[in-house]
Amino acid sequence: MKIWLAFNPNKEKAKLAVKKLQKYFSRKKIKVINGQQPKNILGEDDLVVALGGDGTLLRVARAIAGCNVPVLGVNLGGLGFLTEVTWQEVYKTLDRILQGDITVEERMMLQAEVWRGKKKLGSYLALNDVVVNSSREARVVSLDLAIDNKPVANYIADGLIVATPTGSTAYTLSAGGPIVYPDMDLIIVAPICPHMLTLRPLIVAAEKNIAITMKTNHQIGNVTMDGQIAVPVKLNDVIVVKKAAEKFLLITSPYKNYFEVLRTKLKWSERA
Repeated sequence: MKIWLAFNPNKEKAKLAVKKLQKYFSRKKIKVINGQQPKNILGEDDLVVALGGDGTLLRVARAIAGCNVPVLGVNLGGLGFLTEVTWQEVYKTLDRILQGDITVEERMMLQAEVWRGKKKLGSYLALNDVVVNSSREARVVSLDLAIDNKPVANYIADGLIVATPTGSTAYTLSAGGPIVYPDMDLIIVAPICPHMLTLRPLIVAAEKNIAITMKTNHQIGNVTMDGQIAVPVKLNDVIVVKKAAEKFLLITSPYKNYFEVLRTKLKWSERA
């Protein structure tokens, strides 16, 4: 068994946590690997520990896509919907995992392809969402939406979000989208501040192909994966989003369930 400790090297708190965990695994005679390309050396019997916030875990999801390696997210501060385990819980959680007491959820990912005519400009993965919007501040865009080659609507809006159930508590939540139980198999399409109030978020089957065509001709737009990878797009470029073949394997906390996470993070049931 090998362990990859994934963290942001610019965060002092994360670097300190890595040093402590290296000593923990050394005592148990478990190899810790380093480097930025773990995909080439990780196997299905290995483990990834992501130390930081949800941003760190999102980067890990794309980095190890296709490896079928479970990931434990450890929250070192911030909101953290995906990084459920606190630093105070990390050692007892790892003890249970190493003893085989582990619950892993399969989370669907999205694949986004950017097309310019018949030329594919790139293909990208996302765990949370794919967002198409303007590259200029405070400017709306015109976007045509089609699902399985069937026209849906033209959106005059700040943009469109295509999200997984995991991403339902991210950007799409702020755009008025629903909270979806994360192990479900579906896709959310949510407009960002549309200029028609009747254009509401859609939920479609995960097998559907989503096509978004940029129809604004006076500016360049962006397609962004998980808020971390941005690709410029222009008039008549098409962004095709569909369920990815890759799955993300997330180790859930043995000390809390999903609804407890929602209650804690969103302050449900609390009165002002």
